[in-house]
Amino acid sequence: MGNKKLCVVGLGYIGLPTSAMFATHGYQVYGVDVNKRVVDALNDGKVVIEEPYLDILVQAAVRSGHLKADTKPHEADAFIIAVPTPMNEDKTADMRYVISASEMIVPYLKKGDIVILESTSPTGTVENILVPILEKSGLKIGEELFVGHSPERVLPGKILWELVNNDRIVGGVNRESAKKIRDLYKIFVNAEIFLTTATTAEMCKMMENTYRDVNIALANELAKICEKTGINAWDVIEFANKHPRVNLHQPGPGVGGHCLAVDPWFIVEKNPELAKIIRLSRETNESMPEFVSQKINGILEDIKGVNTVTILGITYKPNIDDMRESPITELVELLEKQNINVKIYDPHVDLEKHQYSSIVEATSGSDLLVLAVNHDIFKNLPLGEISKAMKHKNILDTRNFLDEEKIKDEGFNYYLLGKGE
Repeated sequence: MGNKKLCVVGLGYIGLPTSAMFATHGYQVYGVDVNKRVVDALNDGKVVIEEPYLDILVQAAVRSGHLKADTKPHEADAFIIAVPTPMNEDKTADMRYVISASEMIVPYLKKGDIVILESTSPTGTVENILVPILEKSGLKIGEELFVGHSPERVLPGKILWELVNNDRIVGGVNRESAKKIRDLYKIFVNAEIFLTTATTAEMCKMMENTYRDVNIALANELAKICEKTGINAWDVIEFANKHPRVNLHQPGPGVGGHCLAVDPWFIVEKNPELAKIIRLSRETNESMPEFVSQKINGILEDIKGVNTVTILGITYKPNIDDMRESPITELVELLEKQNINVKIYDPHVDLEKHQYSSIVEATSGSDLLVLAVNHDIFKNLPLGEISKAMKHKNILDTRNFLDEEKIKDEGFNYYLLGKGE
């Protein structure tokens, strides 16, 4: 493709890596964000999100002059919309940012341009929301302006590698749009790119995340049943997965992130009478913070006075700084409502209220230590020092991550989510 100018609206966890990737492959990229702090940081070659090697890629792109940021769009040959699609209180998709971004680029569109929605969206978003807005440009959709949906498929912590090496779906409003979008991504995507319709691509993205959410819900339901039955869910999972056609997922204190915790509700929103398994799975996973809080109450019930609990990890998954939809934040709220004094220690996140120099300081005077997120840094806890710092020696492992024998050798009571006492 001869066109070399790209405008990316939204410089978050997807928009920024995508911008840097195109910029380091020869495109002149204009990154757009309404947050001036993000724009100023990017123009200084800095990133405000934690992602391996992203800072190096961004610095190279900015230094070369191929990546610039602004609070308003620039004229380009292709536009990528990568803004958030959060969830309303009633579990429906909040499309305000997509609508705003779409309207923002209309004055800059010209004949032959490409517009791609990357934001995860309910089925019909491209056809019913994006296209009517873009038609205000006066350009004929599919002939003069090529439009489609190409959702990302990346894992935080491995975003740059997966942008290049994961297969990609491109859904166009027509075949010509899909082909032009495919040719754009080919500049850095080494994997296969599959062409389909925009609405099919929207459903594919949501179902990829829903598949995982449903399977995690099955594991969480198993954990609840095993606690009641008095057996260890982690043993059941290990042995059941020896079967050649079984792959049970792992339970935990809930499911977070902008994808798995949100996308299934977008399917339910459009198909409330049919999406019964999807709804029940979401409800099961959303019940886990309450289930963990009840387990904590059981551990603390014989300890008189105001209880103190130290939580290790607040992000929605390990080794990243992303707290979007983290179930641990809900767990903390539930405990605080019960007048439990909660301390949080997470070296990946700058927590204004919880500033501790070490795990030992964070566990000082605690009645219970809860491993909530399995950050690598928590694998080898200084148990001897923690033992001296804590008031009562109790540890709850919600991820089957810690070494039970070592913990018991130090005189702790060890509790495991999904294991009946």
